[in-house]
Amino acid sequence: MNYKQSKILLLISVLTLVGCNYRQTVAAKIPQQQDLQTTPSVSPTQPNASDVATPLSYKIETYDSQVMGASRTYGVSLPPGYGQNPKQSYPVIFLLHGGHGYPTDWFIQNKGQALKTVGELYTTGKLPPSIIITPDGNDKRGSSRYWDPEYIDGPNGKVSTAVGDELVKVVQSRYQTLTNPDFWAIGGLSSGGWGAINVGLHNPAHFSILFSHSGYFQDKSGPINSPITYIKTIPSQAKKRLRIYLDSGKSDIEEIDQAEQFAKVLNELQIYNLFREFPGSHTWKYWRKHLSDSLTFVGEQFRLSSVAHKSEKLDFSAKNTQK
Repeated sequence: MNYKQSKILLLISVLTLVGCNYRQTVAAKIPQQQDLQTTPSVSPTQPNASDVATPLSYKIETYDSQVMGASRTYGVSLPPGYGQNPKQSYPVIFLLHGGHGYPTDWFIQNKGQALKTVGELYTTGKLPPSIIITPDGNDKRGSSRYWDPEYIDGPNGKVSTAVGDELVKVVQSRYQTLTNPDFWAIGGLSSGGWGAINVGLHNPAHFSILFSHSGYFQDKSGPINSPITYIKTIPSQAKKRLRIYLDSGKSDIEEIDQAEQFAKVLNELQIYNLFREFPGSHTWKYWRKHLSDSLTFVGEQFRLSSVAHKSEKLDFSAKNTQK
């Protein structure tokens, strides 16, 4: 065996080992992916000097919810340089909290630290500048350690409609958003992971990209709120637009089992999906670490959509958003 052949065998071995670190299932290749081989990427714009060292921040805002009959809150983080060009529009990402949670959970230091992750993805060009929204997912009972949020339209309030339709329209009215659902993503953790898939499937006119960390896909309220069943009933055109990311820690046996079953259904329906397992359990440490994986997936879908919809030119230039 000569030197060149040895190098090739070594490279194959390394790639094989890397590929064994996670399980991945993909179905129904997105048509736009083929375009990347023949269509050049959108030329990125250079960041303004004033944006380079701007740290990301968030605010808690309120709105009057007609659906819930009360004032509701949400968190929002705007991208660097937001508002400097009134004609520029941005993709939107909803992040849902889990049980006993609040709209601040994804942002605060001892929990999600999402702005650190988002800033790193902006820096590396893996995610275009986006509007990050963290809805209040609690129903009329409020937050409690004794029950999980019900991301459904049920006896304790129409939370699915409030988050997936009403808040979407509030965000569109208040911020410079793209309106095409291919540039709207919704995801979450634990019960918020189930909630993101459930809310997204009930509102396909608003969201095309769905992601779940450590979520489940069968709900006690019945088939209409169990994504593994409900997804079979949505219109075929909506199915074609969907792109779904799932992950779970290897110690979360029940969640992994449900994710495997859901991924199998997605494959049968030829819905594009990615399912990954990582070391870890049902903790913020796990969710903090793997938010970058889901948002990298989201960024790739935004990129593909930007190529497919040439009028929507997203900025994927690497930039430093941290001090």
